[in-house]
Amino acid sequence: MANGVLSNILNTSGVVRSDIRSSFAGLSGTAAGVQLTLTINLVNTNASCAALTDYAIYMWHADQNGQYSIYDLAQQNYLRGVQATNTNGQATFTTIFPGCYAGRYPHIHFEVYRSLATATNYSNRLLVSQLAMPAAVCTAVYAAGGYPNSVSRFTQTSTTSDNVFGDNSAAQITAMTPALTGSPSAGYTGSVTVGLAV
Repeated sequence: MANGVLSNILNTSGVVRSDIRSSFAGLSGTAAGVQLTLTINLVNTNASCAALTDYAIYMWHADQNGQYSIYDLAQQNYLRGVQATNTNGQATFTTIFPGCYAGRYPHIHFEVYRSLATATNYSNRLLVSQLAMPAAVCTAVYAAGGYPNSVSRFTQTSTTSDNVFGDNSAAQITAMTPALTGSPSAGYTGSVTVGLAV
């Protein structure tokens, strides 16, 4: 629901893409922020963690101001995209490090579908989840500037106080946190493994 109107971004032409920093489908605008290149490794926990090929992953998150395109920013649809996993079960997204907004620990949303063809309707989802951003990277990125209010907001939250991550164990939070390397000036690169029982 965006401004009282139902919106299915997964049906929008151009949503299948790896670089999700710019708006698309006739909208202009590019999300500023520290570059993040994130690889999601999708594996089958029912088959010795074998790679899941040609599954679709839809990823979206807040911008450097802690706002979401479509919902908070009706004239933008950046920081949203879907793509199929390759033969290694991987999908790599180029985006920005998400800002922190009031009441939530910094995070990235994602959904998993059986294929790009089925990733056009939310009812087909196999998994809906979120990734928690590494605390040390949050501190470094927000302190470097360009993320208004994120410094103060981040000091007021944690994974234990968060209304989504709060009921997870420490081991689960670790599994939901991507391993990232880099710096605010050079950007960050990393990966996370997501298990699906199929």
